[in-house]
Amino acid sequence: MFIRYDPSGLATGRTHYVEEFIMNESAPVPSAPDTSAAPAAAFKDRSNGLIGFGVLVILIGCACAVLVPLMIVGQTMSATRNGASPEFRPILPAILMYAGLAVLFVSLGIGSTMARRWARALLLILSWAWLIVGVLTMLAMAIFLPAAFVRVPSSGGPAAMVVVMLFMLGFLSVFFLILPGILLLFYRSPHVKATCEARDPVPRWTDACPLPVLALSLLFVYGAVWMGVILLCYRGVMPFFGYLCSGLPGGALILLLIAVWLYCAWATYHLNPTGWWTAFAAIALLLISTVLTFSRVDLMEVYRQMGYSERQIELLQRYNYFTNQNMLVFIAISSMPFLVYLLFVKRYFRQRA
Repeated sequence: MFIRYDPSGLATGRTHYVEEFIMNESAPVPSAPDTSAAPAAAFKDRSNGLIGFGVLVILIGCACAVLVPLMIVGQTMSATRNGASPEFRPILPAILMYAGLAVLFVSLGIGSTMARRWARALLLILSWAWLIVGVLTMLAMAIFLPAAFVRVPSSGGPAAMVVVMLFMLGFLSVFFLILPGILLLFYRSPHVKATCEARDPVPRWTDACPLPVLALSLLFVYGAVWMGVILLCYRGVMPFFGYLCSGLPGGALILLLIAVWLYCAWATYHLNPTGWWTAFAAIALLLISTVLTFSRVDLMEVYRQMGYSERQIELLQRYNYFTNQNMLVFIAISSMPFLVYLLFVKRYFRQRA
């Protein structure tokens, strides 16, 4: 990743740092090519590819949208079969997540078909995040899935369990590895970048800071939104250095974290070193607090304070393989890459004179 100074920032009184190589892109491309003066062979026009991949992204969004009613119907049918009233709060975070992903993918797909610079930048960030989450998911499945199948009875015996496990791993590989990998390879192309800049020559908000920093800023926005989901769906239950906070104290802690993540999003976007240090300190404290809490608080007590019914807790105890020990392993697997990435982008933040 190389950064160059954009002299056009002098006209606006603001220094712009424009990405020259995006996630190991192989060749520099002018940020606003003059198609009238540049030779026709300066880059290969990828307009058709942007349309095709844009349609693919829109279809992914439609698939996410279809999952929302399917989850509602599935929860209703399961409750009816057991003679109980359906409880939607446990699946509400998943419903909100897939609904949000549907809106996001459809919007970015439309932007791709129109060759918008912001759509290409956000799809590149989304593809990287999707792929990294996929690698972590596959690693977690390799660790936890065998233990899960041991607890679930199967009428077909061990052979049927192996077939089901292989099918799940194959599906997850396509969805979490192959699909984001294909999107990543396309949108990181310098020809795609040049096509978007030629057809959309006006600098966008995604050009105001290096792409890795923009990704970090958006991650903090996502963190703030997710904190709001926890407050809405899970009674504000939060780990706090070996204890569980819920109700008013937990809600106050979540609101504080939302404010911190929003500040970090704003400050990192503007390349403010204080934002980076605030994020580093907040993440370190949150990680220590979570590890201490799940080292001493039973996971079933967490579900109980979240508002799960006793029947749901009984089912979780019967089939749940996600023990406190596994939770700590999951925390380590999911948090270490983010801490490494946070240290990686530190070089973009310089103390101002």
